[in-house]
Amino acid sequence: MKNWILLAAVVALSSCGDYGKVLKNTDPAYRLERAIKYYEGGNYSKAFPLFDELMTSYRGTTKAQEVYRYFAKTLYAQRDYILASYHFKRFAQTFPSDEYAEDAAYLGAYCAYLEAPSITLDPAYTYQAMDELQLFINTHPNSKFLSEANDHIDELRGRLEEKSYLIAKGYHHRNQYSSAVVSFNVMLTEHPSSPRREQAMFFRLESAVRYAQNSIDAKKAERFKEAETYVKEYRSTFPGGTYAADVASLEKQITLNKQK
Repeated sequence: MKNWILLAAVVALSSCGDYGKVLKNTDPAYRLERAIKYYEGGNYSKAFPLFDELMTSYRGTTKAQEVYRYFAKTLYAQRDYILASYHFKRFAQTFPSDEYAEDAAYLGAYCAYLEAPSITLDPAYTYQAMDELQLFINTHPNSKFLSEANDHIDELRGRLEEKSYLIAKGYHHRNQYSSAVVSFNVMLTEHPSSPRREQAMFFRLESAVRYAQNSIDAKKAERFKEAETYVKEYRSTFPGGTYAADVASLEKQITLNKQK
């Protein structure tokens, strides 16, 4: 067992010493060869500093594109998606005729997608990722990545729909019925094809009824009338829907309150 530990330590030290020699070597061709080997071996932490320095060494030469490609790919492999996105897009813009340009343009947008947060966080990156993917689709209408890009946009749109629904449902759950009605209206306007549409329309109605019931007398008639329009909208959109019985019950409450 001790022999194995000693062997591992020797290998580690040898490897460390070897990398030190690469860093000290001033021959760009040799450093590029070793950087590519490190990259292909999955040793991205060693490859990256070399590619970073070689970007300067090979600027303006025929090797510049290859070095820049590896530099961006190493960032991607290290999951530094914000910087990778920037450099992939810059590669595609700087070398539009390169055979890797389309891949780089897609990866620039894909990195933005990977950086987009879950539905519980600020959606700013989600909108940015959708814009990046749509720009790629617009500029590469015949791309081999077209289907993937559209799928990613659909997924991100679904995240935004779910976030919008959960915000409105949160107001409803906390009995903040006025805010719930407004939020459900926003959600239904911005995401008319959402799979949550029926649920949103029902909880909007329920929130509107509760809001009217809790209002001062001078405002009740107006607010019950608004709730009544939501009954009609639900039934016209989902005749015989999942919440039909609950809608009928809420309609009775509206009628009873209007008769007072």
